[in-house]
Amino acid sequence: MRWRSVTTSVLGPEHRYRAFPCGGDPLIYLLPMLAALIWAGSTVVNRLAVDAIEPAAISFYRWLLALLVLSPWLLPKVWKQRCLIRRHFWQLCVLGVLGMALYQSLAYFAAHTVSATSMGLILGTMPLLTTLLALPLMGVRPSRSVWLGCLLSFFGLALLISAGQPSRLWREGMGLGEFLMLMASLSYAVYCLLLKRWQLPIATWESLYVQVFCGLVVLLPAFLLSPSVQLTAQNLPLVAYAGLFASALAPGLWNHALGVVGAERIAVFMNLTPLFTGLLAVLLLGEELHNYHAMGGGLILFGIAVVQGLVPMLRRGARATDGLRRSDT
Repeated sequence: MRWRSVTTSVLGPEHRYRAFPCGGDPLIYLLPMLAALIWAGSTVVNRLAVDAIEPAAISFYRWLLALLVLSPWLLPKVWKQRCLIRRHFWQLCVLGVLGMALYQSLAYFAAHTVSATSMGLILGTMPLLTTLLALPLMGVRPSRSVWLGCLLSFFGLALLISAGQPSRLWREGMGLGEFLMLMASLSYAVYCLLLKRWQLPIATWESLYVQVFCGLVVLLPAFLLSPSVQLTAQNLPLVAYAGLFASALAPGLWNHALGVVGAERIAVFMNLTPLFTGLLAVLLLGEELHNYHAMGGGLILFGIAVVQGLVPMLRRGARATDGLRRSDT
């Protein structure tokens, strides 16, 4: 299998990056942009939650709230598919542990020592990690552009984690918070890969509902052992944002756009999340942007663009535009 089909293999049979269509309602593209903005806000919430609520508590409350909100709509549908769900229950549990329990819990713990800007940029490596994990599993032969994109992204990651001093990684190693964020990204990358590999014959929302339930069961012991799980006026808005907006509304917006225009035209909007995160971190948290944020983040995103084939697409688009201009003259 050639590399250019990896993104298609991992994310769906129709998943290829193409230029936006001339026809159709352009406002539909506001939906994935808004979803990316909401998820960026969730990373800011991770930082705000540091002094407001225990990581295990907000992880549990977040998914509990999402489950309660979605239950009136999804529980009857899940009950109708109970026989099918029972046959694939262990797979749904694995997905729930990776995507709901591990991924977000690790991010909440990492927020104690990592800035929201750095968290967003590290999470931005998820598409790269997903495609790299696909190499041994799908028998893919990577091209030179893929290796180049990987090198650029990982060098950018080294710049980011080391605060602009990559040699420090050799001397001191990686900080705990950065390590937890990488593990969070890795867990979600494995989640995406398994989701595609298993191809469960269950509707998307019903599958997510069961995954959330399984994630809650896994999170319950840590929740019960937390020193403080009290909801207060300070942390309740954070739980509400994470449970309602990041866990329910954003996936709904994303999936609606996905159904209208297809994955090949909206997946690129996921790369906006790290940029939105940095902007919100500056505006809401007063974080300072340093040179290593710009250099490291730029290399990460550019490397991902090379791997995903966006750079050749932009070049072809530029050549086409140039040709049109010449034909007009």
